[in-house]
This record gives sequence, structure tokens and C-alpha cells, in this order.
Amino acid sequence: MSGTAGVFLGALAVAGVLAFRFPGVLSTAAFRDAYPLPALRALLNLVIGAAFLLSATSLVLRQRKVLGFTGLALALIATAGGGGGAAAQSGAGFGVTIGLDWFALNLLLLAVIFIPLERAFPQRPESTTFRPGWVTDGMYLTINHLAVQALTFLTLLPATSLAGVWQPAWLQARVTAQPAWLQFIEIVVVADLVQYWIHRAYHAVPALWRVHAVHHSSETMDWLAGPRLHLIETVSMRSLVLVPIFLLGFGRPALYGYLVFVSFHAEFIHSNIKWRFGWLDHLVTTPRGHHWHHAVTPVDKNFAIHVPWLDRLFGTQYLPRNEWPSEYGISGHPVPEGWVRQLLFPFRRTRNPRP
Repeated sequence: MSGTAGVFLGALAVAGVLAFRFPGVLSTAAFRDAYPLPALRALLNLVIGAAFLLSATSLVLRQRKVLGFTGLALALIATAGGGGGAAAQSGAGFGVTIGLDWFALNLLLLAVIFIPLERAFPQRPESTTFRPGWVTDGMYLTINHLAVQALTFLTLLPATSLAGVWQPAWLQARVTAQPAWLQFIEIVVVADLVQYWIHRAYHAVPALWRVHAVHHSSETMDWLAGPRLHLIETVSMRSLVLVPIFLLGFGRPALYGYLVFVSFHAEFIHSNIKWRFGWLDHLVTTPRGHHWHHAVTPVDKNFAIHVPWLDRLFGTQYLPRNEWPSEYGISGHPVPEGWVRQLLFPFRRTRNPRP
């Protein structure tokens, strides 16, 4: 554990130093001005120190020294690069950036939150962080974050285009006049209502199912399984959900709150955490409810992402009391493993991978 954590933190430290040294290329332009730089530099030094400590611990405790030496080497590289005091190199960017900063920060935060929770309160105790398929899921997480600029542009394009054509000022004024907390609740409901029917379409239309089958191909449910989404689904789902949100003209505080909520809730409902929520299972989607959506059987249940009462309203809810699925994935396991093969899977001529 110490060796793995040392390598993980050492790699994130190197990514952080690179983002500081080459911000014009490796940092997300939309986020640069919002960063609390002194706090981030202090965090980077803390990560480097933790990588040193954990890697040294691994060298003492573990007979094989590969993890310990690798973690130490990465921490030394980050230190040699300037650590938290790394200065930006002169030179303009290329207009297109790689979101290495967003990837490192998000991955660190998600890992710090979900890995300890999944180890402390596992629904399936036999599941480990490095379970089968973790490399594929890690690729999805990496690519979705590094390509944040391109994905954001494609995601916002339909919403911003339509908002420029039709967005009555009187409607936006009434919406933004509401308290931010009420706008946030309205965004969650509106977004999930749109997601519900798009999600059902992805299950009902064969061509769309071949794309969505990639997400259902994971046979293990944990926080890392959430990002396993085909690029077509990632862009189409997010862009269509944002259209009504932009047209209604919700204020930025509520919209930013929704984006933060979505980022963590998506990982949470896939996580391997066996918490009891009681009546909240029917108000907000929890891991148990969404795990049944990924069960081998029954199929086509629990389409709502945030508010499960939509499934109850439209007759697609399945939530047996205190029960969890025994098997996840798609019957017959038709989707191959590996990011590239899954990217090409919807376009291959094979049988329809429905159960």
C-alpha cells in the first residue's frame, strides 16, 4: 500500500510541476485565473513530501524494492523540477491546451475521498483498487480530463448556439431572480429529466446501445468505473443536458454548484460503498440504486442519474429492500477490454450486444 501510494503521489507531483512550468500548454486556460496559487504550491510540496515518506516506508517494509525506488525517483524528479516553487517558462501557448492540471487535481481529490471509503465500507470486500479492467477505466479517466478543452467546446456548442438564437430576457430575469439554492434544485431536476429519456433511448435504440454498452461492460463497480463512457456518449449526453439549462438562463453560482455536484455524484453512485440511506434511496440516487442499473439482471431499470423518483414516475424503478446485485456487466460479456477496442466497438459488425 505504501509503495503504490508513493508511486501514485510521485506521478501526480511530476504532473503538477510540469503544469506549473508550462502553463500555456499543460494547464486549462479557463481555470488559470481562478486557482489559489499559493495554496496549490503548498499542496504540491505536501504531495512530494508524502511521496518521499511513503516510498521510503515501502523500501523498509517490502522485500521487492521496485515500487519504493520508483516512487522516490518520481519525487526526486518533481523536486529537481522546482517542486512547489517551479516557475513558468517563458513562451506563449499554442491555443490548444492539455488539461494536465485538471487531471492531477481531480484524480488526487477523487482518490483521497473514494479509495479510503471503499476500503472502510466495501459493498464487495473482495474488490481491490487494481481489479480487472482498472487500466481501461484509468484510460477513460485520463483522456476525459486531458482533453477537457476539446470536450468542453463540443459539449457547450449546441447550448451556446441555441441560447444565442433564443433566450428571452424576461425568462432569464425571472429564473436568476430566484435564490441560488432553488436554481440548483431546478437544474438537477431539469437535467435529470432530460438525461432520463436520453438514457432510455441509449438502451432502446440498437445503434445507441452499442455506444452505451461500453459503459455497461465494466464487471466491477467502484469509483473508477464511472468514467467508462464512450466519447460519443460523453459529448452527446452532456451537450443535450446543457441545452435546457442554458436556454432557461440559470445563474452562474447555481450552474457551478451543479457541475461540482455532478462531478462527485457520478463517482459516488458507481462506488463500492455499502452505506444504508433508507428513505434517501428514493429521493436521491445512491450506490445501491445505480448498481441495480448495472446488474446483469434485471435489465433496463433505474435510468435516472440524480433523482430516482423519475424512475418510479415512469415505471422503471427496481430497488428491492436491502439487496444488491450479484453480478455486473452485460450477459455474455460482448464488449472487448481496452480503450481503443471499446472506442471502435460501436462501429464493428458484430451481433447486437443486448442480453
